[in-house]
Amino acid sequence: MIGELVNHPRRAAILGGNRIPFARAGKAYRNVSNQDMLTAALDGLVARFSLQGELLGDVAAGAVLKHAKDFNLTREAVLGSALDSRTPAIDLQRACATGLDGVALVANKIALGQIEVGIGGGVDSTSDAPIEVSGDLRAILHRANSARTTKDRLKALAAIRPSHLKPSAPSAAEVRTGLNMGQHQALSTERWNVTREEQDEIAFESHRRLAAAYEKGFFDDLMTGYQGLARDENLRESTMEKLASLKPAFGGPEGTMTAGNSTPLSDGASTVLIASEEWAERHGHQPLAYIRDVHTRSVDFTSGADLLSAPAYAAPEMLARNGLTLEDMDFVEIHEAFAATVVMILKAWEDEEFGRNELGLEGAFGTVPRDRLNVYGSSLAAGHPFAATGGRIVATLAKTLYEAGPGKLGLISICAAGGQGTVALLESAR
Repeated sequence: MIGELVNHPRRAAILGGNRIPFARAGKAYRNVSNQDMLTAALDGLVARFSLQGELLGDVAAGAVLKHAKDFNLTREAVLGSALDSRTPAIDLQRACATGLDGVALVANKIALGQIEVGIGGGVDSTSDAPIEVSGDLRAILHRANSARTTKDRLKALAAIRPSHLKPSAPSAAEVRTGLNMGQHQALSTERWNVTREEQDEIAFESHRRLAAAYEKGFFDDLMTGYQGLARDENLRESTMEKLASLKPAFGGPEGTMTAGNSTPLSDGASTVLIASEEWAERHGHQPLAYIRDVHTRSVDFTSGADLLSAPAYAAPEMLARNGLTLEDMDFVEIHEAFAATVVMILKAWEDEEFGRNELGLEGAFGTVPRDRLNVYGSSLAAGHPFAATGGRIVATLAKTLYEAGPGKLGLISICAAGGQGTVALLESAR
């Protein structure tokens, strides 16, 4: 289906984005909800593009972690924003690829002529992650709730034991393996011989480049301050020596993955405004970039594939159907779930055997020059509120491409839980 859209004459244009600074878990945003943050990100976009009272075609966003009461989170955020309250909205979720998939959903509707303008994005709060009761306590509460008499209700509640009161905290562990993301990546890190130095270099550059982007004002029209934060809370001055001094966080005592080269638990929200060229012209907006293609791929990690490796397959497939190669990409954005994930994907693309056996190519897929990779930093420095990461990357790359000039191309690669990965191809609209 997506392949049929590649040559569709109606292009989906990225006009801009807005996010709130990302915060570390339990810090600046500890008292605000997913709805609060998504509404703030939406209202910042509304203000920037004069969308007050505008009826949009759709708003597609979501959260990986949300309370049951937030089943209609995005619609509630729209209702609380300055948009026309009749603007429809949809919640979606593909783990860390949620934000990018929200952008893709809106872009596809525009490409098909179903809507003229919409917003994609995402939000996540690890500070306000839902805490579940135990299965035994839940069963007792259900029995008490359905009891017809006070006596029966008290009888049901009398069955509660201290052991039933232990809460069930949210977990990032894969259901089928019981391993969390870091544990899975630690296995892949060893398999691909990713060194500590390679990981620390990725982390160091992420902080250095994000800091430089702030200094040059790159994010001035991509971000709105919130709750006293004007910059991402995780950003800091770092050195290779400091990074090398950190103890392993995953992979045991001999592991190479640390808190410094892994993304921290974070809170935040991001939004991206997408429209037809006709709508943009009528409203006096210059598009930054066009969305040429989006592709999602999965790998069978239950049979031994690397959990976070799906983008290593998805990107070659997407570029091939567009008649492009990795060498054609002027900029490449690889989500830094872990620095080791970035290195693993780069190594896979550079590996002759992987290219032949896994991708069906004559040799390696290609090499990404480091000066084209995550040029304004990425998740290791900015933080990684799961569903908000896609919107951050799309808006950043769209502006990067616009500033670089006509004909410039950019690739986005985002890995996700469940062995999934979503990639996107953007083209400068300048």
